[in-house]
Amino acid sequence: MPSFRMMNFFSRVKTRRTKKTIRKNRNKKPHKPRNQTCISSITNNSPPLIEEDDNEEGFSIKSSAPSHTHGVQPLGNLYFNPGSINSRDTGLGNLLTLTDELVLDILAFLDGTSLGILASVSKSFYVFTNQEPLWRNLVLENLIDGFQYNGSWKTTFVSACYPLFDVSCSGGVRSFKVRDFYSDYLFQSWLCANLEMKPEWLERDNIVRKRGISVEEFVMSFEEVNKPVLLEGCIDNWDAVRKWDRDYLMKLCGDDVKFAVGPVEMKLREYFGYSDQVREERPLYLFDPKFAEKVPTLGSEYEVPVYFREDLFGVLGNERPDYRWIIIGPTGSGSSFHVDPNSTSAWNAVIKGSKKWILFPPDVIPPGVHPSPDGAEVASPVSIMEWFMNFYGATKNWKKKPIECICKAGEVIFVPNGWWHLVINLEESIAITQNYVSRRNLLNVLDFLKRPNASILVSGTTDRVNLHDKFKNAIEASFPGEIDELTRKDEEKKIQQRKLSIWDSIADSSVGAFKFSF
Repeated sequence: MPSFRMMNFFSRVKTRRTKKTIRKNRNKKPHKPRNQTCISSITNNSPPLIEEDDNEEGFSIKSSAPSHTHGVQPLGNLYFNPGSINSRDTGLGNLLTLTDELVLDILAFLDGTSLGILASVSKSFYVFTNQEPLWRNLVLENLIDGFQYNGSWKTTFVSACYPLFDVSCSGGVRSFKVRDFYSDYLFQSWLCANLEMKPEWLERDNIVRKRGISVEEFVMSFEEVNKPVLLEGCIDNWDAVRKWDRDYLMKLCGDDVKFAVGPVEMKLREYFGYSDQVREERPLYLFDPKFAEKVPTLGSEYEVPVYFREDLFGVLGNERPDYRWIIIGPTGSGSSFHVDPNSTSAWNAVIKGSKKWILFPPDVIPPGVHPSPDGAEVASPVSIMEWFMNFYGATKNWKKKPIECICKAGEVIFVPNGWWHLVINLEESIAITQNYVSRRNLLNVLDFLKRPNASILVSGTTDRVNLHDKFKNAIEASFPGEIDELTRKDEEKKIQQRKLSIWDSIADSSVGAFKFSF
């Protein structure tokens, strides 16, 4: 397993690729805008390796990692080859002055035929037009009813859209390597797809773990104070824990049922075929909110743990927002930093596999994450691995460190409302998650649903604007006086907190006396 160390050539200042997640049109994803990261001299067969710092641990490439498909090397390698000319620059013509991400943004407007024609113009255009994210977008935009992944996104697109073209024939859509092509931006996508998780990224486990606690203890110690907890042993009786694996799920669901995978619908057989072959920076995640309606047996083989059975959104019946999902993904798949929808709390039960969790409280924005003031947009690193590479280390010295854990099969994590969290699968995983509203969180949800930009922020329903009124009226009809009582208690709690704050401001604990300010 080769390892290496990374540096910023000629500069200690890192610039990073970012993506912007926008709640509107969340399925419309052309090419992600991102900033370059300088990468040291790194390839599978590159000679010199550079160290940024003597005490900085190196990164390890997966032992099964292939070399970059088209021979792209990090820009630092250019400086170890005196006399070399970057072939990236010699074949772009007037586009030479554009950044690599802008070139790809422009190419994202082309269809497959146009990309194929442009690939024959120069070596540089050959490399750019064969970048997998371009072909992935074409597949996801044009094959929304599912597809058979065929080794690469380009081959998948060609074989589906041009069935008469024999992709297995000599010279089909196979790639060749371009000599002396240097690009940090293009190389980093390959790098993030093939890096091993560093041991130090996995060793911190500071979440509270509980087994066999009462509902009252859960409410008082965790839900009331909005604190995460990992619960052990509370899903041991699930049929899903005993039954759910690939073979069982594919047999149960057959070839008639399709599940939501990003913007497309796929059969389980198709999805597992994809996940077995793919190695990319952001693997597709099966994340379906209607799984129990599509396959009722799936819904009957698990039950909500006793701690989460008060779910007030249930008063809306079939009009409630999406609230439960089956989640399946390969190693490296997951969710970048986000806050759960509609200010709800959530629980996530791992049935097979394991997941690394990182959580920040509502008042702490994770490093590298930049939400807009209204919460409608979030700019963050392109991939989960990139966040670990560039930002995880910074949290070591934070006063408010994140809550971290590895949630294994049979364990359930409670994610309180408003908490930022990132999740990455450490192996192929199957999980169930549900979002819910209890009395402890009802006022927060009602406040969220009536925000001025609710039409953008509210998710999981087609009636975003009227959801607040529908929900409030249904609660008042089912639980008369409950909202008023919760509001009264909340005001009393705020008054008590203000009193404590005033006392703290005048008490000088260091001398055991008082200090007054006039």
